Amino acid sequence: MPGLYHHYASKQALLVAIVSHAMDDLWRRSTTALEEAGDDVRRRLDLLVECLVLFHAHRRDLAFIASSEIRSLTGEARTTYIAARDRQQRLMDHVIEDGVARRVFTTPYPREAARAVVTMCTGVSQWYRAEGEHTPQALAERYRAMVRMTVGAS
Repeated sequence: MPGLYHHYASKQALLVAIVSHAMDDLWRRSTTALEEAGDDVRRRLDLLVECLVLFHAHRRDLAFIASSEIRSLTGEARTTYIAARDRQQRLMDHVIEDGVARRVFTTPYPREAARAVVTMCTGVSQWYRAEGEHTPQALAERYRAMVRMTVGAS
């Protein structure tokens, strides 16, 4: 059946499906990046930043809907989304906190730095355009450099 409402009971159900897909996809990509990096905290930071930037550039529309339409989610769907968003944030929190504990990163504010980094990376979906000045990969390289400065990576 071609009709959306044949597949989804309501606009809310459709939004939940979109948001769930976005968060699940980002989670899989992020955990794969961290697994690839292994125990090297600098590489974990670089690959997680790259993952976030590339996701928010390549999957811009999906990422934008997922982040901007939280206001439209209700009940359990909203609670589930917030938990998924917080779980995703904790990946960056742990990488930066680990880097500080190992004295590889020097930021005196690891939690705030982690929030700033994630906000910066997810913001790509709001402004990035494929026909713009940088490719997603070039943008990811710039973001990795900026994030290293933010956390005081040696």
